[in-house]
Amino acid sequence: MLDWNELEKICNNCTRCDLYKTRHHMVFGKGDINTNLMFIGEGPGEQEDLTGTPFVGKSGQLFDKILKAVDITREEIYIANIVKCRPPRNRNPLENEKNACLPYLRYQVKLIQPKIIVCLGRVSAQCIIDKNFRITREHGKWVNRKGYNLIATYHPSALLRDPSKKRDAWEDFKKIKEKYIEMS
Repeated sequence: MLDWNELEKICNNCTRCDLYKTRHHMVFGKGDINTNLMFIGEGPGEQEDLTGTPFVGKSGQLFDKILKAVDITREEIYIANIVKCRPPRNRNPLENEKNACLPYLRYQVKLIQPKIIVCLGRVSAQCIIDKNFRITREHGKWVNRKGYNLIATYHPSALLRDPSKKRDAWEDFKKIKEKYIEMS
């Protein structure tokens, strides 16, 4: 079994899809690798690509505010994405791109063994929970699979585009915090 550093090195050298050709940095993930709480987004944006760190742009700033509001810190979670390289113009990752990266994400999950996985947005939820997942209808609902408690909520970038979704996201994050306390 690979260790954490070996997996990151493999991801840094990955050429399984064309996204590596335009990246500045591969965005592996960041946080506590011994956590019970893992967040999974869709893919790096411009700021993430430039820094190599997930969720540092405008949506990351909103994500930090939401975490603070429910008294969770970045230091106690792990955050990763479905794809590790930025899709051009922040478009949704293509199927072949997601399929190229998902084995790496699964390996990260296997190494971390979180009790809770939060999918941030539709793309993440469709890869992790169900390919037909409808974020507007199914956000905030718990699914238990293979010992993991899964939930999806709106991606922070969706909240920036449509602030009317913030109330639903807030309710979802309160559920996440409640489950996190229960699982700790």
